[in-house]
Amino acid sequence: MRVFDRIKRFAENRRAIRELGTLDDHVLNDLGLSRSHIRSAVLGNSRS
Repeated sequence: MRVFDRIKRFAENRRAIRELGTLDDHVLNDLGLSRSHIRSAVLGNSRS
């Protein structure tokens, strides 16, 4: 993977984590997420 692609993906992931973090807990619950699982959901990790 090229460096530019990795930087772009990193920025996209950070943006997604930040945007999901602004949602209230009820909306996150509607999406099937809890606040503590946002990062792993965005990054695709099975670990929490």
